[in-house]
Amino acid sequence: MNTIDEIKSRLDIVDIVSESVKLKRSGKNYTGFCPFHANTHTPAFVVFPDSGTWRCFGECNEGGDIFRFVMKKEGWDFKEALQNLAERAGVKLEPLTPQREKENERDVQLRKLLEEAVVFYRHQLTQTAEGGEAMAFLAKRGIKPETAEAWGLGYAPNAWDATLNYFLKKGYPQKDVLDAGLLSEKDDGHAYDRFRHRLMFPIRDAGGNMAGFGGRILDPNDVPKFMNSPQTSLFDKSSLLYGLDKARKAIRSENQAVIVEGYLDVIVVHQEGFQNVVSPMGTALTEVQMRQLKRYTRRFVLALDPDAAGVKATLRGLEVAREALDHSTDLVFDARGLLHNEARLQADLRVSSMPDDLDPDEIVLRNPEEWKNLIATAKPIITHVLDTLIAGADINDPKTKSDIAGRILPLINDVPNPVERDAYRQQVARALQVDEQALLMLSGQNRRSRRQRDARTATENTIKSVAGFGLNQSINVHAMEQLVIAYLVKNPDQIYRINRFMQNQKLERLNLEDFQSSEHQQMLDAIYQAVKQNEQDPDSFLQEALAEGNLADLFSNTSGDQAEEKKVDEKRELEDILYTIMRMRQNSVNTRIQDYRFLQDNQESTLEVDEQRAFQANLMKLIRMRGILDKALAAPLQID
Repeated sequence: MNTIDEIKSRLDIVDIVSESVKLKRSGKNYTGFCPFHANTHTPAFVVFPDSGTWRCFGECNEGGDIFRFVMKKEGWDFKEALQNLAERAGVKLEPLTPQREKENERDVQLRKLLEEAVVFYRHQLTQTAEGGEAMAFLAKRGIKPETAEAWGLGYAPNAWDATLNYFLKKGYPQKDVLDAGLLSEKDDGHAYDRFRHRLMFPIRDAGGNMAGFGGRILDPNDVPKFMNSPQTSLFDKSSLLYGLDKARKAIRSENQAVIVEGYLDVIVVHQEGFQNVVSPMGTALTEVQMRQLKRYTRRFVLALDPDAAGVKATLRGLEVAREALDHSTDLVFDARGLLHNEARLQADLRVSSMPDDLDPDEIVLRNPEEWKNLIATAKPIITHVLDTLIAGADINDPKTKSDIAGRILPLINDVPNPVERDAYRQQVARALQVDEQALLMLSGQNRRSRRQRDARTATENTIKSVAGFGLNQSINVHAMEQLVIAYLVKNPDQIYRINRFMQNQKLERLNLEDFQSSEHQQMLDAIYQAVKQNEQDPDSFLQEALAEGNLADLFSNTSGDQAEEKKVDEKRELEDILYTIMRMRQNSVNTRIQDYRFLQDNQESTLEVDEQRAFQANLMKLIRMRGILDKALAAPLQID
């Protein structure tokens, strides 16, 4: 029994949930009002003691085991929940493995080196003649001396080995300076200072620990304009947000995070009293970064620089339908990618463009109240894009109307909430001075065209239609599970065809572990029993099994009119289901790999040799499966 299973065996999920939810026994289960959304009429929150799981069948439409409940209630990550529940269960979390402990010691050493680098660069800025140019630049940009000190700003000398020589004299090995990201290395092994004649910005993680540096040019002829530390054990640009260590408290208290493009924007806006501001350091905003911010708020405002939110960049972004923005290395306003992030994270994501070709730092220095008003009046993504497309366009030209509608409607179709979709279509109809019915017709054409081009996008649209039954208005794992179950309940014999496809892809057949929800696992088990037995028609057997398992009502919610409409194209429907199953499994595999790796870091040294081998074998199996799934999802479907 591993640590997680032992904790689950020692703790009663009913006891844990009862601490914050008043539960009432209903048969062998317990019901109550969901603690995660406002509801005083329908006790749609259910705890299943037998499986050790919980689920909200109301607005949240979320569920999971005891770990998931505590994480959601307390806002903790997995590590925090594990530590808390282990303490309550009396389960001892064993020390780190020797290898990981050695790596942690190494990271501590590198952080110490980086902290000394802050002092070194700070001295170069304030105590040398060469640093005067950087000081003058900061003054020109409106940064006060005390602000520069608070943020640890510094200057990298205009030399090839000044930083290297400093740390060598301090007794640090050259490899440590290199591993900390302060040096670059040629093919012949020769190392030299990575940052030269640059204004230096210390970059810290959310806890205030040093991770690396960003350097801005002072000579306009140098390139690139901004340079960050390379990827190291401490520095991962896609998961760091500049200023988050200083902004966390304000973000939580104001229930809003403002996202700007650059270091100077963050520093100046903070200086002027608006401390809920962070930056993704000149790259596209990643979902990892948004999930970090989600710990503190679900309200985001993108305060885009004029060059990043201009018409050209906006239109370019509309051509790319990404699932997440971390696939891009350029700062591109990808409205569809942002919409997908907003849906998955259940966030309120808005956009505020800076006027008069000014950057955020220039706006707040010109007039702090103007900045405050710009953030307060930030527009929803689609409204921002619509306004950008219409600006300067001749909307009296029918072809212009058609072009704008063709660009904006795909974004509206990606909005999971049907009420919001209708409101946006009405807004577009008014702006273009056209009949809303014409937009509905064009919207349907766009959806069909997109389904023909990309079956995976079709799957997402199908999932949204399932969410439209009034459960969860967003794309989520539960909706995917629900879609698969609804299809199999109506077409149980297709389970053989699905499993044959999975076998051809060198994947295991569809099984209970593919579903996180206990009720969906029960329904899949009933489907398998229905097709294996020979005593009665599978449909009749299935209906009886669902009724006996108290799942008939749930089935009625997963097999509405929209599922009937999709039978118009049975091949397309099956392709959607296959893609959905593989995505469900991909999500499950990624989650299990994350949990395995954390446990590996903390408990592997206490395992017996055979247990360690089994542990590693299971982890490698998951990694191989992830590779197979990635390949299968990227290839066209071949259905027998």
